[in-house]
Amino acid sequence: MDRKSSVVAQWLAAGDAGQFDAFDELLHSDVTVHAPGGLSTTTAAAEKAVWKEARAAVPDLLHDVQEVLVDGDVEMARVVVTGTLATDFGGVEATGRRFRIDQAVITHLRDGKVAEAWEIADLTAVTGHASEPQDSAR
Repeated sequence: MDRKSSVVAQWLAAGDAGQFDAFDELLHSDVTVHAPGGLSTTTAAAEKAVWKEARAAVPDLLHDVQEVLVDGDVEMARVVVTGTLATDFGGVEATGRRFRIDQAVITHLRDGKVAEAWEIADLTAVTGHASEPQDSAR
């Protein structure tokens, strides 16, 4: 499978582009997304709201999907996230500097849409200090 045609890559690309209506085709309405800083969601509508907040806080947000592994209804992506945190978001204080985060996104699909997802990232590049492993800041 071409990594850009994977559901996980399409979801991240739609979010980066601010095309939140595309989430309706990519996420189940009752999707659960596990994320840090109070950003976990249990519906597609809530996930759209978090992405809107993320785009407002990081206007140049970009998820560059490096590779995707597919095993049945599981897609796992290795992603490089870049951007500039202009305002505080997800418990991370804004610095105004560009950041680069290595991220893994694991999705479970049902009927070709994301039913559940986990976002895991090293936030050291954003927070400026080492911390316990946690999910991504989006």
